[in-house]
Amino acid sequence: MPQSGQQRGLFITLEGIEGAGKSTQQEYIARLLIQRGHRVVQTREPGGTALGEAIRSTLLAHTGNHAISHDTELLLMFAARCQHVDEIIRPNIEAGITVLSDRFTDSSFAYQGGGRGIAAGRIRSLQQWVHPDLNPDLTLLLDLPVATGLERVGRRGESDRFEAEELEFFEAVRSTYLDMAAAEPQRFEIIDANRNLAEIQDNIRAVLEKRAIV
Repeated sequence: MPQSGQQRGLFITLEGIEGAGKSTQQEYIARLLIQRGHRVVQTREPGGTALGEAIRSTLLAHTGNHAISHDTELLLMFAARCQHVDEIIRPNIEAGITVLSDRFTDSSFAYQGGGRGIAAGRIRSLQQWVHPDLNPDLTLLLDLPVATGLERVGRRGESDRFEAEELEFFEAVRSTYLDMAAAEPQRFEIIDANRNLAEIQDNIRAVLEKRAIV
């Protein structure tokens, strides 16, 4: 718990399908927060810790004939997340530092739930085990058409295991994200990522100002 008189840090997450520009916008938000006096830690999922990054490498690698089952994928995501929460997210928040994460548990509901078809209740049980009392203060959903996102990804070169999924998979992921945002408008802000960089960042800054974060 934070020390007496010490303000808790914020926990802000970025979500969205591949090609939405989360990494670019994370850097922008970090700079903006630092300019306004926040201490900031940037991190990502899966990853963020040495163990998490090792799990990330396994999850993103093409596995050939040795496919990762959907349940194994989900459990590996939460194993990495458990370490991430314990080692990075919770200690920094309790020290008054703002944690800015590229993905968190919403990704599991979108990808393993919407994309893979795992029941939301099973994912929620893992959520309650790993971080029952910890949720983002703000989630920015960078939204854009699936075809546009995949076109951007294609320009990067070789795709990882998730990026190589079919269009229908990402349509289900995007739909799940939008459903979650509609269900939790107090936490989610939808950012139209199908615009030029300046417009997107103006939108993000306006949201952070509206939320009295900057």
